[in-house]
Order: sequence, then structure tokens, then C-alpha cells
Amino acid sequence: MSLTRKSLLGLSALGVAVAAGGFAKPVEAQDWQPRAPVELIIMAGTGGGADQIARLLQGLIEQKDLSPTPFIPINKPGGSGAEALRYMQDNAGDPHKVLVTLNSFYTTPIIQEDLGVDVLSFTPIGRMALDTFVLWVNADSEIQTIEDYAAAITESGLDWNMGGTGMGQEDSILTAMIEAEFGTDITYIPFEGGGVVASNLIGGHIDSSVNNPAEQNEFWRAGESRPIVQFTEERMEAFADVPTAAETGHDISYFMQRSINGPPEMPEEAQQWYIALFETLFNSEEWQEYCASEGLFCDDYVSGADLGQFHEDQYARHEALIEQVGAAAITGQ
Repeated sequence: MSLTRKSLLGLSALGVAVAAGGFAKPVEAQDWQPRAPVELIIMAGTGGGADQIARLLQGLIEQKDLSPTPFIPINKPGGSGAEALRYMQDNAGDPHKVLVTLNSFYTTPIIQEDLGVDVLSFTPIGRMALDTFVLWVNADSEIQTIEDYAAAITESGLDWNMGGTGMGQEDSILTAMIEAEFGTDITYIPFEGGGVVASNLIGGHIDSSVNNPAEQNEFWRAGESRPIVQFTEERMEAFADVPTAAETGHDISYFMQRSINGPPEMPEEAQQWYIALFETLFNSEEWQEYCASEGLFCDDYVSGADLGQFHEDQYARHEALIEQVGAAAITGQ
């Protein structure tokens, strides 16, 4: 899928337009509204990209008074997000639970066949962004380019430690793609969340990572880490001086969706209320500024049936990716 920037979509007829002087509240556009606190389930650990996004959105909902009841972020990272997926499946029809997803939304049920979760039956609400991946090393490393990196991992082999979030998730898929590209095996070390991965790179406990920018930016801006290449189809504004892998002759491109989804069988009126809410947030100045500074592509809001089709396409793509690199390569089994 191309990440070429598109003009922002016009606001929909759901009545969520950003009006002069403030936001039109989604509760005004719909008959349904939450009548209990809304659980904002995060299928990853604290400090990572999904956690940061969920807490930013929760803060904006509260700040702008967009919901009659509070949104409560809850981390359920167990089993590479399996805990969160099972929780949503087991609460089918509950209109007071929404899920903040990443690509483990696809990979976890594909790899864990006995999980008993059909993510394509979940209620699609809105895609907030396409997140990106960057290859990082500690700023003290002598590695400056992707060719330096290739030489180092080829020489070190399994003595080279790549840190990432979970097994069978995005970071391990991208690590397997890197191994395949350079014809070598390295050691993948899973952590609970992207924030822990980032701190372990700075602490010298791992040799590299493919952190999302938001997870590593604090250290990069402090001069403690170094981006080598970005795994995008075009350079991000936030990393204008960092080449894409394709520019260096290595065809590695991968992105991660950041979307909001409800459990299966969520009532349609509740789905429409959440679609309106998150479109309001998507078009907010705060969200668009966050996207620009943290290296996310946030050019169009995809919701409802269109997001459902996106999920179907990406589920199939991840089935093919896992078959290509081998499930063992990304699970360590």
C-alpha cells in the first residue's frame, strides 16, 4: 500500500466538523451515547506507541469534553496481545469497550490458531494512523549506514541482539525480513512494550531495535540513539535526513496500522457514535501535530466498512508475510 500523502478527507455528514471556536461533539450527532465508563483496551504494554496513542486520545477526549463518561486506558499485552483480543471476543456486544490495535491484531490470531478469535468479526471504528519503523542503534555505535549494519550483523550472527516488542509481532516480522535480506541470523529478544525496548537500547543491553519513532524519539532528540534507515516508501518529514531502506538498495517496507475497533456485535448506533468521536479527534490540531512530530502518516481517516475492508486486506497480507519468512522465524520456535 502506498503511503503517498493525500489531502485530508472532508468531514463526514456525522456532524463532527471542526467548527469555528470549538468541536461539535459526537454526542450531539447521535442518539446513542455511553452510559458507563468506556474501557480503552490497549493490546500492548506501557510506554510503547499504542500506549502513548491511547493515552493521548484519552486526554483529548477529556480535555475537549467529547464524552459524557470517562475513557479508561487498560493495558492487556499478554500473549502478544492475545489477552486483549480474547477479552474483546468474550465481551461481544458490549458498547463500552474499544480496542487500540496494532499489527498484532492480525499476526497473533494467525500464529496462535487455538486462540479462538476472529478479528474480522470485530466492529471497525476508525483508523487513526499508519505508524512507521526505523532501524536504531545506540549513539555510541560505530554504525552509520545500513551497509555498516549489514556487515556488523553478518560478522556477529547470533551474538547480535535485536530488541523488539513480543514474539510473532511487528518487530519480529521486520527482524525476520532483515535477516532474509542480508542472509544471516541474529538473536531477537522480546520485551513487553516498545518503551522498554527503547530504554534497553540506550542502556546497551541490546544492539539495535526497529522501534516506532514515538518510542525512540525522546532518546534520539537527546543524542542517545541514531536512526540508520526508515522502512517506509517515502521519507517522513520528521526524518528528512534519514534514507529509506529502498533508497539504499534494500526492498524492505513495512508499516503498522493504528486503529480503534469495538468487540463483535457492537450495536450500530454505538459504532456510529465512536466513528464520529474518533473522526473529531483525527481532525484535531493536536492529533495532526502529533502525527507530524512522531513520524506517523495521518492523511486520511478510514472508518466503518472501509476499515473493515482494510483489515481483510491486511490480514491476508500478513498471512502471506508469515508464510514467506516462516512462522518459526518470527516466533523463535
